[in-house]
Amino acid sequence: MMGGDAAMVVALADSFFFSVDLAAARTQVLLFLAISFAPFLFVAPLIGPLIDRMAGGRRLVIMIVAVARVGLLILMSQFVDGLLLFPLVFASLVLQKTYAVSKSAIVPSTVRSADDLVEANSKLGLVSGLTGAVAVVPAGLLLQFAGSPAALIYGALLFVGAFVAAIRLPPEVVAESAVGVEEELELHSSSLQFASIAMTVLRAAVGFTFFHLAFWLRTFDNGAVLFGAAVGASAVATMIGNALAPQVRRMMREETMLSAALTLSAVAGFVFAVLGGPYSGVALAAVLNFVAALGRLGFESIVQRDAPEANQGRAFATFETRFQFAWAAAAFVAVAIRVPGPVGLVIVGIATAATAVQLQLRARRPDRAKRRRSSSESRRSPAGRRPPQGGRRRRQRPPGSRSGPPGVRKGRGRATRGRATGPVPRSRSASESRKRR
Repeated sequence: MMGGDAAMVVALADSFFFSVDLAAARTQVLLFLAISFAPFLFVAPLIGPLIDRMAGGRRLVIMIVAVARVGLLILMSQFVDGLLLFPLVFASLVLQKTYAVSKSAIVPSTVRSADDLVEANSKLGLVSGLTGAVAVVPAGLLLQFAGSPAALIYGALLFVGAFVAAIRLPPEVVAESAVGVEEELELHSSSLQFASIAMTVLRAAVGFTFFHLAFWLRTFDNGAVLFGAAVGASAVATMIGNALAPQVRRMMREETMLSAALTLSAVAGFVFAVLGGPYSGVALAAVLNFVAALGRLGFESIVQRDAPEANQGRAFATFETRFQFAWAAAAFVAVAIRVPGPVGLVIVGIATAATAVQLQLRARRPDRAKRRRSSSESRRSPAGRRPPQGGRRRRQRPPGSRSGPPGVRKGRGRATRGRATGPVPRSRSASESRKRR
């Protein structure tokens, strides 16, 4: 799939998609973002559970996506210089997101354990990046010597290969039953909410930057080349992030990985905004895709750690749908607002920095509450009462016990002072009455 996506991007670099007037392009992109992504984002949560209960349901979705993308790329090759190219491109993007959700659901059924799942996702991301990098070379040559239609046909052939590979996937049932109470509680834990918010903002930053650069870089003479460089740098950065993520995970906690990803995104947004220039935008796209790859592995690890009873395939599909919604919503904002290039980079920095600060404050609240509870409990006596003010706590005696004078050792019904034996008065009043007698 990644190879076909790379070929499509290269083929569109010299097409009507990047040569139409900016104002007209904004209108078209906004229209097709709303038309194409709205049904996907609202229908996917409804039909997703039904597909998960079907034997081979997600595999069937991946096969349908591959066939549909073959047809779309063939149609693109016929309308590469017309307005019909816009709906075809956005339909292809919707199918790309559909594949991402289905892939997240089906990967857990192909591994043996949770630890293998983290490693499998990392390797899958690395292989996808390598495939995309290799596929770019023939697509570029075809674009140079045969034009965009030939590069699009080449991409269609790659999706045929994806269909053949999808046939070999096991026809597993992702989730046989509905979501239970325990699974619902685990998926709404504080740690998972922390991870979900962080990944949502990271994906939104990626989507915003992609479309912001698509319009900003077009204002330069070599805009198509610059945007191609941004796409290529993002793919390479994602591949590097997937390769380094397991090592980073061994050095720090998953929550720290996500916090570091947000912090690095904020710093990059502010620094590259100050530097300015189109290459700063290309560099920011690379940084965002790199930290998003690191954050994804951290998020998956948190899901496996804090939701062991949850169905992994269903959980990942649900969260991935949310992340794709954030990507599309941020893309819509990037196209709708018209801000200078550096200002868009500042927006990325502000959004990620604010999220990082908010999550850190949110993470400290439970710790403060625990410290307050522990301190209040330590001030209380075992019986639940506060000790008397201004003195030591009085030793409590078991019910029915009797007190004796200082230095008296008690035995079974008798008390002895040193080696002396004999009865000992029970109280001071009792001893005085004996003397009088």
